[in-house]
Order: sequence, then C-alpha cells, then structure tokens
Amino acid sequence: MTVEEGETPRSPEAKLGMQVEDLWDIQEPQLTPTEKLNACFESIPVSAFPPAPSSQVIEISSDTSLAEAVKLLARHKILSAPVVDVKAPEDASWIDRYIGIVEFAGIVVWILHQSEKMESHSAFESAMKSLEDDVGPAVAAAAANGMSSPRFKSMHPDSPTATCGKFFETLTSSDFYKNTKVGDISGCFRWAPFLALQKSNSFLTMLLLLSKYRMKSVPVVDLGDAKVDNIITQSAVIHMLEECAGLHWFESWGSKKLFELGLPLMKPSHIIKVYEDDPVLQAFKLMRQNGVGGVPVVSSGGNKAVGNISIRDIQFLLIAPEIYKDYRSITAKNFLTTVRNYLEEHQNDSPLVSGMITCQKDDTLKQVIMKLDSVKIHRIYVVDEVGNLEGVITLRDIISKLVHEPRGYFGDFFDGVLPLPANSRV
Repeated sequence: MTVEEGETPRSPEAKLGMQVEDLWDIQEPQLTPTEKLNACFESIPVSAFPPAPSSQVIEISSDTSLAEAVKLLARHKILSAPVVDVKAPEDASWIDRYIGIVEFAGIVVWILHQSEKMESHSAFESAMKSLEDDVGPAVAAAAANGMSSPRFKSMHPDSPTATCGKFFETLTSSDFYKNTKVGDISGCFRWAPFLALQKSNSFLTMLLLLSKYRMKSVPVVDLGDAKVDNIITQSAVIHMLEECAGLHWFESWGSKKLFELGLPLMKPSHIIKVYEDDPVLQAFKLMRQNGVGGVPVVSSGGNKAVGNISIRDIQFLLIAPEIYKDYRSITAKNFLTTVRNYLEEHQNDSPLVSGMITCQKDDTLKQVIMKLDSVKIHRIYVVDEVGNLEGVITLRDIISKLVHEPRGYFGDFFDGVLPLPANSRV
C-alpha cells in the first residue's frame, strides 16, 4: 500500500508508519538513515503495534497433553502459544504464571531428542507395541527425565523406520503421546519462562529481539493483568513494513537493490540445504542442529532450487502422518508433493504451510517485502537467471539493514530471565 500525502492511512500499520515518518522529518540532518530510524523506533512504545487477532493469542495449560496441544495449535492455525503453569497462584506475576512457549517444532524435536539417547535398534513394531502396552504417565515421566529404555530404541531418527509415515502415525496414537504433558517438555522451551516486552518497551527493542536475538515472536505482557497482551510475529512485522511503502523513510531504504545493501549476507557455499532425494527428516535435523527455521530443497546433483521445507512444516508429522504412510522413507521431494496435495484437499481447515518464493540480487528490498507479505512467510531465496540457488534472505537480515543495536543498549534487560536451557533442541 502506498500512502499519498494528505491521505488517511487505511490500516493500523500504516498509521504506525506515519508516526515514524513524523519522527523521521525532525531528526538531525547529520545522522545516517540507520541512526535516524534507530531514534524513530526507540521513540515509539511497543504498545503502538497493532494487536494480533484474538484467535491467535491463546494460552495452553501446563497439564495439557501433547496430543491436545497439537490440536489447539492446528485449530487456531498458529505455530506456538504461551504455557500457563496450572500450579501458579492466582496473584502470580507474569514471570511466575508462565513456564514458556510451546511450539509445533518443539514437540517433535523433543520426541526425536528422546530417541537419540538410545544406543541400539530393535524391531520397530515390537518396540512400539511395548510402548503402547505400558502405563502412559510412567512412560511420559521416564521420557521427560531423559531415561533410556529398550522400548524406545527403534525411535532413533537414524533408523529407517523413523522416517516412514508409520512411525509418526503409530506414535500419535500411543499413550506416550497422549499422556505426556506440555509441562513435561519445558526443558525444550527456548526461554524459561520466556523473553517478553512490557508495553512501555520500545519498538527498537522488539526489532532487535526478532533479528539479532533470533526470537520467532515477541510476547508483550500487561503487568497489571500479569498476562500476555499481544504477540508480535515475524509475519506481522513484515506486514507492517509492507503497509509503509510510499513513505519517505521506507523508500529511502526499501528502494535500494539487494546487492547494494550487501544482501544476501550468507555466501552460497554456506547455505544449509537438502537434496530432493534426501529423507525429509534430514531437513528437520539440519534445522535443529544449525538453529535455522527452514532449508531449501535443491535438485539432485545440482543447485537448482525446487522447494522449501520450513520448521513449521514439521507439524504435518503430527497432524497428518497418513499423508505419506505408504512411503518407507519419504524423501524431501515426496514430502513437498504430498503436503501440497493434502493442502489442496483441505483448503478450509489446513494449517499454515510455507511455500518457496524467490528473488534475484537486482530486486529491491521493497519488492522482497511485498513478496514475503503476499504469502505470509519470512524467508525468500535468491536465485540466478536459471534458478540456481545463490542465497537466502530472512526477516532478520532485513531488520539488520534497517536498524542496529547501539553499544550497551540492552544493559541489564536480560537479567532475571533464565537463559536458554542446556538441553534445548529448538
């Protein structure tokens, strides 16, 4: 959307952009564009960011089962939700009320991490039969404490059975899955309870948390109610930027071509990728090992981009394992195809899924933001004229070209917030 002079902004995001515009015009002329934007965003409280739809701000109780948590996330078409400690007193502060944020990816990664502790493999069917015959809570408690047991050995992700549809189809019908509570996997949460902003914190703080500190979304808490008041997602920030197109501060930055801004940041040889014939679980394992949210799928023996697998796609292992149950070991290419077919058949109730969009180095940043917003994702691949992969650009990269972290900016901001757990795998 382009906002013409004198025109009333048509969205809350555009109104926010106008606030930045007003502040931009009064900045000292000797400041660089980045310094100007830093000052602008530092002057705007995060409470000014438009609220997320009420349907997307849900809470999950710590005594909710993994199975029910997955259903809740899928029903609301969201990837994560704050977890409320059912043992917390009614007058608890927000930091005592919440134990973390549970994610689709976290649930699957936790399950796979438990299986990685096993040293040998046994027959898949007999192991799963043993698992299902056990008492659910005892199994859940053992797994939550990281205890090894022969009955889990065939769940090792390097086992061929671990990459077939039947593995997850059987798992999602097991007592292990149905009786393990969200609170039992809290060691996999990125922060405990989680990093959150108060309404008075600045917009700049929020942008830096999403970029430099690699947060996937930023909760905003209301200290009075001791509850999460808003959740700012990466997609919401991209939409805000898109709505600011046409404003001077945006155009001075967004009209530049990618190569002029030094994008993409990563060299082609450093891109983490999978080949189309690799097992799909290899893609998810690479994401976990390297702390990235998605990987490109390239043609076998070449470098032509053919698709994208995102951490959000891991949800299909839990909510629709039947889509690939006929495959012994589904490849990345087959996973993309079957998910695409599944979504075409379930258009009305399908969850979020990431597609693959591409750009070229001589595209402008504005064009990239428009593309990202049009499909509600925050990762775009840079390709050459014939489709060979040259790089990847994420929202984090875009923000890094918009603002920077001043020296000593966060001060003691992180004090009192527990660090990333040592056994975290997400």
